[in-house]
Amino acid sequence: MAVRLINLRNVPDDEADEVRQVLAAHQIDFYETPANRWGISAGAIWLRDDSQLAKARQLMDEYQRERQQRVHAEDPPPRKHPLLILIYLAIIAMILYFSIMPFMNLGG
Repeated sequence: MAVRLINLRNVPDDEADEVRQVLAAHQIDFYETPANRWGISAGAIWLRDDSQLAKARQLMDEYQRERQQRVHAEDPPPRKHPLLILIYLAIIAMILYFSIMPFMNLGG
């Protein structure tokens, strides 16, 4: 009997590809269902034989640990335009100042 191994909702394509490679490398028979076109259900990777579930879960646990270590070892993405962010914040502050000042002067 088939059993769902992982749900592919919000799973990046590279991670899904790596999961497929791990399963294929360990000769675990699986198939994939595509996502629903209206987004109601996500795609999934299913095992054809539920007797392979324990081995597949162990492989997925190992893979997730390795991926987590690999992602944490990578440098964080640099901020692209820090000066532009400061300019936007200054513009927002000016708009707020000129929007609020008329009401602050009403009481005095």
